[in-house]
Amino acid sequence: METAEDSREEKKSRFSDVRALIFDLDGTLIDSKLDLALSVNAVLAEMGREPLPHEQIFGYIGQGAPKLIARALGKGATQQECRHGLEFFIQYYSIHKLDNTSLYPGVRETLDALSGMPMAVLTNKPVGASRGILQGLGLAETFQIIYGGNSFERKKPDPMGVETILREFGAAPAQVMFVGDSEIDVQTARNAGTWVCGVTYGFGSHRLAEFPPDLLVDNLTELLPHRSGATVQDLR
Repeated sequence: METAEDSREEKKSRFSDVRALIFDLDGTLIDSKLDLALSVNAVLAEMGREPLPHEQIFGYIGQGAPKLIARALGKGATQQECRHGLEFFIQYYSIHKLDNTSLYPGVRETLDALSGMPMAVLTNKPVGASRGILQGLGLAETFQIIYGGNSFERKKPDPMGVETILREFGAAPAQVMFVGDSEIDVQTARNAGTWVCGVTYGFGSHRLAEFPPDLLVDNLTELLPHRSGATVQDLR
């Protein structure tokens, strides 16, 4: 009969080839949902519309700013309205992106412990805002690569971003684990052929039961037993 310790050892062995990590941002490293919701409602106020409940807006997050604004404005919104709303959102959010945003528990400790391991961020959030937030939280230097939703022609779950990072790290898909909070992150990893770890605390985690990852953690510190001591030079 398999014990809990046997199961843990099997998982560590299973991921023993992992040499690099790619992280989602919103819902995985940072709790940004309040600033995003407030920024969306600022757009609606600018356009003479009623605010939406925060919980409703939270459900729109994860597929990039254009889709976030389009969904908030509703099906009747014109392309011109969506374009104006997106421009206002980007301007407003760039100013207020760190008003309430913070790291999830365990994130800083985990990233400090993984220092030296090749790590990247791949998010559907615009890359400028992503870099600004990571810089403001003191994490920008932790990652060798930071890409956003406007860094490539196609966003997650398309594998284009992951495949680019694999080439830049000189890593094979089996040497990389994608860490995220939503079904989009699981699908991205599956499309690119990498391992995937889901976090249960993010605002996209309610669908992970439908899209099960290879590993599921309640706190990012649970990644540490699976870490490798590899560096970028080791991969090349």
